[in-house]
Amino acid sequence: MPRFSVIVPAYKVQAYLQESLDSVLSQSYGDLELIAVDDASPDACGSIIDEYAARDPRVTAVHLAHNLGLGPARNVGLARATGDYLVFLDGDDTLAPGALQAITDRLKDTGSPDVLVYDYARIFCTGELVRNRLSHRLSEEGPASFRLADRPALLGMLTVVWNKAYRRDYVEREGLSFPPGLYEDTPWTYPALLAAESVAVLDRVCVHYRQRRTGSILTTTSRRHLDVFDQYERVFGYLGSRPELERWRPTVHRRMAQHFCALYADRRRLPRASRAEFFARASVLLRRYRAPGSPPLSLSRTDRVRHSLMRLGLRRTYRTLSVLRSASLAAGRGTVLLGRGLRESGLRLHYRLQRLLPLRPELAVFSAYWHGGYACNPAAIEATLRELAPRMRTAWICGPEHAGTLPPETAMLRPGSAAYWTALARATYLTTNVNFDRALVKRPGQVLLQTQHGTPLKRVGLDLQDRPAATPTTDFAGLLRGADQWDFLLSANRHSTLVWEKAVPAAYTTLEYGYPRNDVFHRATAQDVLRLREQLGIPEGSTAILYAPTHRDYRRSRPEHLDYERVLRDLGPRFVLLRRTHLTYAGAAGDPPVRHPRLIEVSSYPSVEELCLASDALVTDYSSLMFDYAALDRPMVIHADDWEAYEAARGTYFDLRSCPPGVIARTADELVDIFTTGHWQGSRSAQLRAAFRARFCTFDDGHAAERVVRRVFLGQPVPVPAVIPPADRRPAPAAPACTPVPAPAPTLAPLSTPGLRP
Repeated sequence: MPRFSVIVPAYKVQAYLQESLDSVLSQSYGDLELIAVDDASPDACGSIIDEYAARDPRVTAVHLAHNLGLGPARNVGLARATGDYLVFLDGDDTLAPGALQAITDRLKDTGSPDVLVYDYARIFCTGELVRNRLSHRLSEEGPASFRLADRPALLGMLTVVWNKAYRRDYVEREGLSFPPGLYEDTPWTYPALLAAESVAVLDRVCVHYRQRRTGSILTTTSRRHLDVFDQYERVFGYLGSRPELERWRPTVHRRMAQHFCALYADRRRLPRASRAEFFARASVLLRRYRAPGSPPLSLSRTDRVRHSLMRLGLRRTYRTLSVLRSASLAAGRGTVLLGRGLRESGLRLHYRLQRLLPLRPELAVFSAYWHGGYACNPAAIEATLRELAPRMRTAWICGPEHAGTLPPETAMLRPGSAAYWTALARATYLTTNVNFDRALVKRPGQVLLQTQHGTPLKRVGLDLQDRPAATPTTDFAGLLRGADQWDFLLSANRHSTLVWEKAVPAAYTTLEYGYPRNDVFHRATAQDVLRLREQLGIPEGSTAILYAPTHRDYRRSRPEHLDYERVLRDLGPRFVLLRRTHLTYAGAAGDPPVRHPRLIEVSSYPSVEELCLASDALVTDYSSLMFDYAALDRPMVIHADDWEAYEAARGTYFDLRSCPPGVIARTADELVDIFTTGHWQGSRSAQLRAAFRARFCTFDDGHAAERVVRRVFLGQPVPVPAVIPPADRRPAPAAPACTPVPAPAPTLAPLSTPGLRP
């Protein structure tokens, strides 16, 4: 029998569940069972739980056929618990390191009480930890264990189940269980504390309580918040069945009044149409269960007035009091907004006026790489949109230097122009792989699609808060404001989904459709590949290596990791190197000139997808290009000569060395040896690539753009076409397997291929 049964219900918390489960299983005190309950979650929670159950025998996976809600899901876990003590943890929260050891030590010191109350800290998406402001009530001075009557202030703490450990036989004896509906902790917590023969406290943070920006039902507008009345009916029903606990009625009544007033004041929870009903029902309960006596909970004069007004049903007077109290703050905010309005330029005024006009339902605006040329996922989506919905008009935001990259059917929008602001104000569809102008105010009816521009190996978003060398800005609040405008986020694989949902939390819908920019890998033919090689100047019969390193956050200047002349000399005449400089270093002063006849400079080539098609192998370090290239199923070599420095400066989500897409070279000599001995295309390389493709190329089958267009622009809810199984995919063959073109075209036949910058 384990010491602890840790019960973790999970519903729509896939971005946080792994961290939650890890926090339990990595505890220094390991005598536990973890019962993880998948409450019919529509995301990956179920599969994540199964993965942990397969790895660790302490994990019991439970899958519910239908979504029951948090309380009933906990009951299912309770029914399977065998531990001495029960510990509850929500699927987006975590146990602090060493928590279970501290809890078991305190249980021994206090004589195995019925209930042990411990502390928690709120953890925000910024990474900030804020300890419970009432932690002083958990002082361990005085008797080791006690009855609640000796420390009634514990009832004034947050009414939740997860900041306590409960002796299982006590829970079974009292018949404690969770009801359905919201605020299910309330009719559990009061009976658990009031009926306990012995209670103890632990003055230590044991739980990190995640404050989610979105997704929490307690901050979601819904009539379900009226469930709180049923929960307090249950509490007072319990008190009525236990005459010895009747003396607690005034205290519980006061706590109920506080709860009702706090909930009514939170505009995020109650729909406007339900506020009058809420106030009326609160008044009924406050009158019904009022009891004489002065509970030991002190209240401010304002709170006493509010409680009285709510009990008497004087909603208008209550509302007037609230309005008067906030009037000065509202006036201050109005002054700030007025000042900002006066400073707006003529173009911004034009933008505001344009926002008053109707949206144009057939206008879609695209952008990529901070107003660069026609490139990446947005370009592939734009091309497919024109194909599937010819009625749509498309426009591309870019500077005049990139105008030549646009297809003739797409209008150019110069950033900052009147036409630019008109399009942002009136286009129904907005698509980008970075961010739009921060002054963008997304209107009701506008749809913003964020495609991103690579599978994240390196840390992104809020995960860069402790990496100052790796981020050019500390405005994480601005980052989140921008994400709040996203309707859809495109994901290439499950790894990306989990990273983005946690690193940039917002209320968008994630589309796991694959990357549209990689569709061309499945459309191009052998003839297309040979024509590309001819245009790039790759000699017939040569092995073309695309060398595309990423930038380094810990260096200002461009590092040169290879001595090109030496490497090409040692490789021999059969090899050609295509050098692709990262966009961060594009046009940098002091660029070394291309002097070797087998070194082809392709940094300014508009489409990296075409470079991938033309090459026989990729050499990169930590660039996201490796995830795209894997869809081609061609050999890759990782040149990881500074992994430790890169990981320390930028941070990564996994150790690439443990699951690379091909063999790894740590030095230039090893890199040369890998190619000259043939290891780059050997069986070990193929095995590594296959595992990498299975993990990261789940959806890259050549139809990602079509799925995006049909879902976002055409409103088809079911992904169409269905994803082709990996075994049935046939990406474009590399040159050695190609059939020579009888009469190569003098110029490159267009592939409608958007450019990409790794």
